[in-house]
Amino acid sequence: MPKTSTELRDWIDTAIGRVEADANRSADTHLHTFALPTPGIDLYLKDESVHPTGSLKHRLARSLFLYALCNGWLRPDSTIIEASSGSTAVSEAHFARLIGLPFVAVMPATTSTEKIALIEFEGGRCHLVDDPSTVYDEARRLARECDGHYMDQFTYAERATDWRGNNNIAESIYAQMAAEPHPIPSWVVVSAGTGGTSATIGRFIRYRRHATRLLVADPENSAFLEGWDTDSSDVVTGVPGRIEGIGRMRVEPSFVGGVVDDMMRVPDAASIATTRWVSARLGRLVGGSTGTNVWAALQIAERMRAEGETGSIVTLLCDSGERYTHTYFDDAWLADRDIDIAPYAAALDSYTATGTLTLP
Repeated sequence: MPKTSTELRDWIDTAIGRVEADANRSADTHLHTFALPTPGIDLYLKDESVHPTGSLKHRLARSLFLYALCNGWLRPDSTIIEASSGSTAVSEAHFARLIGLPFVAVMPATTSTEKIALIEFEGGRCHLVDDPSTVYDEARRLARECDGHYMDQFTYAERATDWRGNNNIAESIYAQMAAEPHPIPSWVVVSAGTGGTSATIGRFIRYRRHATRLLVADPENSAFLEGWDTDSSDVVTGVPGRIEGIGRMRVEPSFVGGVVDDMMRVPDAASIATTRWVSARLGRLVGGSTGTNVWAALQIAERMRAEGETGSIVTLLCDSGERYTHTYFDDAWLADRDIDIAPYAAALDSYTATGTLTLP
């Protein structure tokens, strides 16, 4: 007798069809030029905020759901549990509702109220914990209690996406760059939350034998940089980060250090100052991880300028700043956390005027 019933196979087929239909309804994301005061060096922002759930994590959530469905991990009576800092949970709640399953997000209590509202709007439930380091164990506990499925983005992100192509983010970037002055980027700059995006892009670069180098920008209190430096997966910082969606207190299983050419520590104040600077230049709000990415990309541009290089840099606009109006765009929130962005804001203003970026 087959282990999988005809009824279950029919349900899986229908669920996969619904997830795939979502992809068909979603056009590719835009690649924006972002003018720099540095002749010969072009910066591009891959705008992941235009996905149906408003962030880069829409790609990840779709891949995780397809992976779980094709592996037979989801059933018509499954409750889906995820540990998240917010954006992945918004996207997973969307796909759970799409296939008719309940969804619970286990998140730090410090997650922005805007993200919590978006998860609930998508039909999900939020389970908040005071200690961010406990989200994994709490998610597993809830999954056991309700006989549900713990999606576990931090383990499966790097393997759920087809890094060889299939219109992943890397393939999309290179296709969109084809008609640009420097079609093969000198650098792609990303930050890491699960490590899935850096793994996908880094593997694709090597698979296609591009000369592009990959830099991962890491915020304060994150373990990825030290883990990469020491080639260790055991690094734990014990201090939660303040740039939501990126940086982790431990080196996550999905982080593949071997595909990363360089890493850079980005101070939180620099991330937030750059978030506001980019928002002002674009005429719309962007999130904190975008600020982290762009600050690191500007360091790369400055390095290229000093060495007389020309070329292109691509980085990610991960999500909208509308999710962070009560945090990164709130001066009182910054003051409460003793985050002084003024030196970095001044450095960016000077860079705009002179074309030279001097670190504070």
